[in-house]
Amino acid sequence: MKKKGIATMFVISILMAGGAALIAMSWMEQQSDEHDALAEAGQVVVAALQIPFGTTVQASDLKVLRLPPDSVPPGSFNEIEGVVGRVSNQVIYAGEILHEGRVAEHLGGSALAALLDPGMRAMSVRVDDVVGVAGFLLPGNRVDVVSSKRNGSRDSFESKTVLQNLKVLAVDQIASQERDGPVIVRAVTLEVAPSQAETLVKATQEGKVQLTLRNPLDPEEKPDLLAAQRELLGVEPPRERSSPPSPRTTVAQAPRRVTVIRGTQSSTVTVRN
Repeated sequence: MKKKGIATMFVISILMAGGAALIAMSWMEQQSDEHDALAEAGQVVVAALQIPFGTTVQASDLKVLRLPPDSVPPGSFNEIEGVVGRVSNQVIYAGEILHEGRVAEHLGGSALAALLDPGMRAMSVRVDDVVGVAGFLLPGNRVDVVSSKRNGSRDSFESKTVLQNLKVLAVDQIASQERDGPVIVRAVTLEVAPSQAETLVKATQEGKVQLTLRNPLDPEEKPDLLAAQRELLGVEPPRERSSPPSPRTTVAQAPRRVTVIRGTQSSTVTVRN
């Protein structure tokens, strides 16, 4: 009887040991699979906190997040060192994946220069609390430029929209979009093309300029804007080539005969033109 009980306990012990070994092997395989999955997973750089517009990105603003390889978006960064020192050209929110189109490379100097698109220039316009849309302008807004000048007589003024859909880069010396309410400003920095800069300088010299705030969902521009710019700069529009006048065709007329009567005699005279 004792031998039978000992044998039973021995079999049970072997079964329990085998079960424990199977569980241990399954756990080790699971850990190995997870380790392999982490090794194969991609990583992306995300914002650890909100990064305002026009701010130089620091390492403390970023963190690394691991994602499955198929979930890594194209154009994203996989190393924090590739983002540090760049300038944000839009507001980047916490947890957002950093993309090449959201941060501009900064090669030195003012961070504002990194926000300019290729071929564009930054130009400041002196304004006051009324011209600056009562202080409601923020970097990133779009504005139109209205030129006003005297038209001959003392009390006659002429106003025209000479530039449209310009991007506001900075208000005073602030390039951040974080502001709770309106403030009185003294200067607004706009992004302009070289030809637009010439138009803006001439408008400020001849009279006053005012800025009108645009709806960002309204990209349409007035068709007569180019004509207003030409008039302001004194440039004549190109003339259409006129065809040379056709040569006149001279038609030879037949000679005319005139009868002259003198007394009782008559004669015929030929008259040529």
